[in-house]
Amino acid sequence: MLDLIAPTTQLHRAWLEAHAEWGAGPHEDGFGLTPADEVDSPAGFAAWVGRLLDESTQTTYRWIVDDQRVLGGIALRHDLDEYVRWAGHIGFGIRPTARRRGLASWALGRMLDRARQLGMERVLLVCAVDNVASAKTIQSLGGVFEGVCDTDLGPAQRYWITLPRPSN
Repeated sequence: MLDLIAPTTQLHRAWLEAHAEWGAGPHEDGFGLTPADEVDSPAGFAAWVGRLLDESTQTTYRWIVDDQRVLGGIALRHDLDEYVRWAGHIGFGIRPTARRRGLASWALGRMLDRARQLGMERVLLVCAVDNVASAKTIQSLGGVFEGVCDTDLGPAQRYWITLPRPSN
């Protein structure tokens, strides 16, 4: 059954399997993984998961899981700081064998709900100009194109999603 869960050490092996399918890269933004994180050993993985949980007041990290299989990750950064101006409020990635099933749209929709709960009125999403799938996902959930900017990873498209107030 498809679920969006907080990072957990119980899925170490499943997470490593997803990571091995991808290899290192920008998709790791949705997982909050940095080059300094050592995730192969149980102790290193536990330290990384602990860091993600400790950062929960600034960033909501969730893994997209189906039947104990990690299919992707998504992160919601709560503040508009310099990093968010570059990377966006929300970063996500779906492992290659799980793409084209609507998982990114499903997870992004749930993370937009979380942003509303936090009182956010607008969120910025950024994707590489050649990432057509991410751009379509963002647009399908209300993303309005702002423009293209240069980043360390190459040119990127910027989109804003306005979050309507919940009706009572």
